[in-house]
Amino acid sequence: MERLNWHIADELSKDHDVSIISHTEAKTTAPQDTTFYGVPLNPLPIFLILAFFQTFWLCIIQRPDILFAGSGLTAPIAVFWAKIFRKKSIVYIHGLDIGTDNKFYNSLWIPCIRNATQVIANSSPTYDICLRKGIKKDKLSIIHPGVSYPAISINLGLVDQLKEQYQLQEKKVLISVGRLTQRKGLNEFIEHSFSQIVQAIPNTVLVIIGDTPSQSLNKNLQSKELILSTAKKHQIEHHIIFTGNISDDNILSSFYYLADLHVFPVKHIPDDPEGFGMVAIEAAAHGTPTIAFATGGIVDAVQNNKTGYLVENQDYQDFTDKVIRLLQDESFMSQQDCQNYAEKFAWYNLKDKFEKVIVNL
Repeated sequence: MERLNWHIADELSKDHDVSIISHTEAKTTAPQDTTFYGVPLNPLPIFLILAFFQTFWLCIIQRPDILFAGSGLTAPIAVFWAKIFRKKSIVYIHGLDIGTDNKFYNSLWIPCIRNATQVIANSSPTYDICLRKGIKKDKLSIIHPGVSYPAISINLGLVDQLKEQYQLQEKKVLISVGRLTQRKGLNEFIEHSFSQIVQAIPNTVLVIIGDTPSQSLNKNLQSKELILSTAKKHQIEHHIIFTGNISDDNILSSFYYLADLHVFPVKHIPDDPEGFGMVAIEAAAHGTPTIAFATGGIVDAVQNNKTGYLVENQDYQDFTDKVIRLLQDESFMSQQDCQNYAEKFAWYNLKDKFEKVIVNL
């Protein structure tokens, strides 16, 4: 989410003066042509309070024309001060920040989101949730998250280094990229699918890139220990590798290149929706197909039968069969088809979409 907002700010800064308020540690990765104001992230309520007053100060000294909230969580700040200073406000919605069933959040945050000048959803399913939450259709639009395209050129030396480091030579490599939450469904995937995949193709390895989040609106998390305990039950723990979070884009890119397949077994949880599924687009940009359950915004991120397969929700047997099919014959999916689809989501197309929203405010 933070990386997405950085790209939005970076693209808009090419034609606009952009100031950012975020947590202090984010300054090192913030776009260069923006003005950065940092406040402490932890604890989260203090962050919101300090960001609220920092926004007030910024409105006084800079008098911005538009206040942009990068998620529903910060919407009250942007919308409130936009009303006070008679400016426009835009809120970008990702999924959980509109779909949560938290009563406190719904009673305070959702009305603020409704009162924004413009609300942007990250996918068609998120758009539908916004409508159900009472956001007027005439102030709603969809702008999908973007992807760096073309992807970083393959570094064969780094790919070989990672294969050696994690002993991936002569392996069929599945990767999962993302936070370890209940919604991501990794524990269930290992329970119901991965054990069968290993049985059918014994040299298969699952590389899990990501970690349990420390800050989340929804605390339904999955731990490394839980996932490993499930794997041990099926005696496949040696087929799973945890890398933790990877902040180095070259290393992450190399994992996408060396992977045979990206798996995205997200569960359908009504109050914890998958907003989009940008990792499926990132995988496609590297020519790597995705197999995923057809839930939430993933239906916008995977072109069925072209850049991967969309499987009916919780049909683990079909998920298993699709993975085995692609691992045994990769010719079912074209690298070029994956990359062509990913180009539609390139960051350089994002700016034009936002400019249309800004012009129509």
